[in-house]
Amino acid sequence: MFLHPKVPQEQLVDGFLYKALLKWLQPIAGGLPIIYPLIAYILLYSQAVSFNKLVNELRLMQKPNYLTGMSYLLLTSLFTEWNMLSAPLIINTLLIWVWASMSGLYDDSNPKRSLFNIGIAIGISTFFYFPSLVFAALIIFGLAIIRPFKLSEWLIALLGIVTPYYFLLAWAFLTDKWKNYKFPGIAVTSPKFNQTNWSYIAIIVVLVICMVGVFFVQQNFRRQLIQARKSWNLVFLYLVVAVFIPFINATHTFEYWILSAVPLSALMGAAFLYPENRKIPLVLHWVMVAFVIAINYFV
Repeated sequence: MFLHPKVPQEQLVDGFLYKALLKWLQPIAGGLPIIYPLIAYILLYSQAVSFNKLVNELRLMQKPNYLTGMSYLLLTSLFTEWNMLSAPLIINTLLIWVWASMSGLYDDSNPKRSLFNIGIAIGISTFFYFPSLVFAALIIFGLAIIRPFKLSEWLIALLGIVTPYYFLLAWAFLTDKWKNYKFPGIAVTSPKFNQTNWSYIAIIVVLVICMVGVFFVQQNFRRQLIQARKSWNLVFLYLVVAVFIPFINATHTFEYWILSAVPLSALMGAAFLYPENRKIPLVLHWVMVAFVIAINYFV
């Protein structure tokens, strides 16, 4: 990613904040194109560290470890589209915080404030990547998992999502840009992407590791605290929503699938931690490392 820096290209579904960021970086990148992979690297590393820290704090696994963060970096290194600056990569930071905040609602003494902040985070994420609005489903179904039904809490979360748009449209109206503003497009389509045979094999390897992780999570599910169980349910819900989003894209690029990397890395971390035969996770780990090297340097 540093030897051959890639210049991000605007897509139809990208939000105005992401487009403004690219426009702001363009003069700098003209003489220093390495700025794009540098920002991407900082985002990836910080996301891996923060998500790993949250997984340990919420006790999703039997003991603290660094396997989730390692899995996230390995996973995002497999595909060149996942280690370049993109709108979905940026909002992964917000979505990790949303997931952690949703997990903390179980014993939150002031859930309405937290729900309002979560809604605002989802609203702001759509300014970078509009289809991320679908993550409102994470709030709706997450509330059904975490807390007993209270209409006021659901409405507070909805109000939080709408609030950034209230200020955006107010600004557009006051600056007389109301007529020129257009919402990014959404289209229900079948996602398409062109990858090498090596990449398809790598995807199969990732799916196998994740299935192993699902098996061990289920094996240890009843031994965990109630909050940890609910957090795992949110991880699975997070994965379902992230996998669904590429189906409502007006454009087809593999970079949008990076939204699924966060929940997948938690499952991969479980696959590396729980097997009693330590040779299995070692083999799986070095197979992934081999694919990273092969795909990035030789394919």
